[in-house]
Amino acid sequence: MSFFIVSGLSGSGKTIALQALEDIGFYCIDNLPAVLLPHFSGLLADMRNNAIMNVAIGLDVRNRAFLADLPKNLGELRARGIHYRIIFLEAEDSILIKRFKETRRKHPMLDHQTPLVEAINVEKKLLEPLSFDASLRIDTTRTTPHELRMQVSNFARGEDTAGLTLLFESFGYKHGTPLDADFVFDVRCLPNPYWQTDLRQFSGLDEPVVHFLEQYDEVKAMFEEICGFLEKWLPRFEREDRTYLTIAIGCTGGQHRSVYLVRRLAEYFSGKSIKTQVRHRELNSDTGT
Repeated sequence: MSFFIVSGLSGSGKTIALQALEDIGFYCIDNLPAVLLPHFSGLLADMRNNAIMNVAIGLDVRNRAFLADLPKNLGELRARGIHYRIIFLEAEDSILIKRFKETRRKHPMLDHQTPLVEAINVEKKLLEPLSFDASLRIDTTRTTPHELRMQVSNFARGEDTAGLTLLFESFGYKHGTPLDADFVFDVRCLPNPYWQTDLRQFSGLDEPVVHFLEQYDEVKAMFEEICGFLEKWLPRFEREDRTYLTIAIGCTGGQHRSVYLVRRLAEYFSGKSIKTQVRHRELNSDTGT
């Protein structure tokens, strides 16, 4: 059985994530009281013919009356042999506030004495155990609904096969560092194609930029040393039962150097039969191999 818990900050896209799982065949329940998790899993185990094999539960701060006992509830799931995965969604505070203002929804932690910013901070604190235990964290600050659906679906489908999945993500530092990255590599020290006026219109996926960057030994050295670092430590993460790692590569604008290296890294590791996914945050594209 695939048993997912979808959690995260209010306004970060949990409903979209659950819908994405439902679209690929998951039985989804939103806001199930955490205290009922063991009982619900027992019902699933007792069903004849294993009628429901893929389950996703939405669990967030609306469950605050039961969050104190959540570690105990999750422990009971493990005792029953339920191998659950947590997908945790988050976004920058300014974006969450903007989304609440646009939709005119009420934050679940908001009251007459608590401003919205403080309500978000309280929510983060309450959900820390779920965030720290997440198999996949997604920063939806600059993610479209389509991209979010794609990331969640790719992760869920990847659970059907053994081994670690690597998500390589390019980004621009001037737009902020991804919140969901497990590793962040800063490549702003490399020669910048942006200063070549005839290259500005291209991205790191285009041959003129590729040719420019591959002239420099330091670009090759950066690529090789990131590969070496990951190859050394990935087996340790696999032994810790990690199934998903996000490796973020950042340059100034997220158009040239980071895009080039993400593509090279994904090609290198997929060539070693490691499942890889690619996201170019500032180019708005997602692929998987």
